[in-house]
Parts: sequence; structure tokens; C-alpha cells
Amino acid sequence: MIDRRELLVNTDYQRGGGIWPEGPASYFIDTILENYPFPKIYLYEFLNKSDRNVRKEIVDGQQRIKTIMRFVNNEFALRGESRFAGKTFANLDTEDQERFLSYPVSVDVIRSAEPAEILQMFRRMNAFTLPLNEAEKRHSSFLGAFKWFINELADHLGSFLIEYGVLSKRQIVRMADAELLSEVILAFEEGVVSTSPASLRNLYRRHDDHLAFAGEYEDRIKSCFEFITRNLSHLRGGYMMKPYALQSLVIALDFCAHGNSIISQQLQIASPGRFPSDRALPEALSALAEAHEGKDQDGPHYLYVWGCLGGTNRQPRRIARLADLLRVMGVFVPRSIDPIGP
Repeated sequence: MIDRRELLVNTDYQRGGGIWPEGPASYFIDTILENYPFPKIYLYEFLNKSDRNVRKEIVDGQQRIKTIMRFVNNEFALRGESRFAGKTFANLDTEDQERFLSYPVSVDVIRSAEPAEILQMFRRMNAFTLPLNEAEKRHSSFLGAFKWFINELADHLGSFLIEYGVLSKRQIVRMADAELLSEVILAFEEGVVSTSPASLRNLYRRHDDHLAFAGEYEDRIKSCFEFITRNLSHLRGGYMMKPYALQSLVIALDFCAHGNSIISQQLQIASPGRFPSDRALPEALSALAEAHEGKDQDGPHYLYVWGCLGGTNRQPRRIARLADLLRVMGVFVPRSIDPIGP
């Protein structure tokens, strides 16, 4: 339709200049190849007075249509760690090419409207579009090893995160699960640190070409979640399953089972080299969660409670939570490292 000039690109509706970089373009094409849906496209149909022929303009979806055209014309190869990485359209198997070309695209066609009304429709449609959060920006910008590792790990743990009340489906759609898992891996590599969009973006950048410890990281994280499922299912839906609390719980369990030299130095402790086996652990963790829920800053778990109140992604708060968690797991943590006193 574009080649026949039956479908026109009107830059009046374009929000940004240029074309998508290869990263976002590759992710979009991979979405089609893997047969996932994307939002519908809007066209405006009108009678062209000069030749009395019906024409259509793209109101919303120009970048998507341009990217499809560029890929079919072999103007770029797919990037990233997907099974189609490195391939242009011409390099795809015939079956994949046919599946790509037969992919159904949802389209709404607007008729009998004046140009001013179309512009108003476009403004209104985009007035309700949420801006990308930081996790979504990272997943739009990077298409290398780390991004795909996080995607696959998040897919594996998605049911746990929903069932245990860690995140809502809406939060997962907006990649809060990717952010949580990225913060766990940042602690593997840098110890207990404050996190920011810049620090997580650097993590993605550092491993964009290659993630050397992918297998190790996957085993460590999965083993911690399996331990929680087997031994701590009573925490489901409670305050220990707040995302920041779960991040600290996973780091504490991982430290006990696998060690972390940076955390050993930070907290002046040694790893026991195994998961906690004390039968009193479920009850002790419940006590922490109850103190958190009641905001009990005068009880025995004042340190953990302080770590859960405000600035939960900052280093002092994380050290407070981790120190108290490790103590109830039987690890001796000197009081000298506590960020606040009793």
C-alpha cells in the first residue's frame, strides 16, 4: 500500500524524528517473530480530491510500520541474544519469513473526520500513554546478554512473584520484576550498595556483550527461591514479600549458601556455606515481618524495621535489613556495622 501510495506517512503525527535505533527495532521485530501482540495501529481514510482515489494516512504506528519495512528490505540485522540474532529478513528460514509476513496486525481505520479532528484524536490517544519507567528504558536501550538473561529469569520466577504477592501483574508488565532481579545481581557483584537508574544501567551496559557468570547467577537465584518455596511458604502475601524485603532475604540466603566476598568485608562476617537449617527460622522471619508491619521501632527488631522505613534502596537501610536477617539465620554479625544504635 505504501509503494502504491495508498498508505501515506504524514509527519504531522510523528512524535520524534528519525527511526528507531537497532536495539528497540530488533526487540520489536523479535516480538513479531515470536508471535507476541503489539498495540493496534490507527489509520485515517479520506478521498484524495486531486485524483478522486481513496487514501489512508498513518495516524499512530509510524515507527512500527517503518521498522517492519526496513526489516523486510534487509536494512538491518537483528541484535541481541534471541534465536534470530544476527539475521536479516533474507537470512530467516522460509517458514519464519512466511510467519512474519502473515502476522496479523490490529488496525483501526478512522473515516469521515476532518484533519483537525484527527490531530485531536492523536493528541488524546497519546495523552493517556504512560511514559517509560527506568526499567522499561533499560529494556528498550539494551538488547545484549544481560537483558535476555533477565527476561528469561523473570519468566521463570513470574508465577512466584505473583503468587507470593511480591508484585502485581501490572507491575510485572512494567518490568518491576526485571528491576528486582537486577538489584539482586548488582549485590552479587558489588555487595550492599545503594541503587539508582544510573547504577542499574551500568550493570546492563557492563554485561551487554557477554554475561560470563550467567549459569552461576541463575543457579544461585533459583536455589534461593526454591528454598523459600520449600521452607518459608508461610511468608506468602506478608510484609517479608515486599520487593525490597524480598531482595534482602534473597541476598541473605545467597550469602549463607554461596558466600559473597564483598559482603563478608562490608559486614565483617564469614559465610556458613549452607542454607540455614534452624527449625526456628520460619518463626523468626515471621517476627521480623510482624515488626515491620507494626512499625515497631522499640522492639528487638528495631534495626530491621528502621531498614524498611523510607529510602529502602539506600545502602544504610539495606545493611540494617541484611544484618538482622543474617542474625536470625544464625550468622554472627558484629554490632559495630549497624547503621543505627539500639
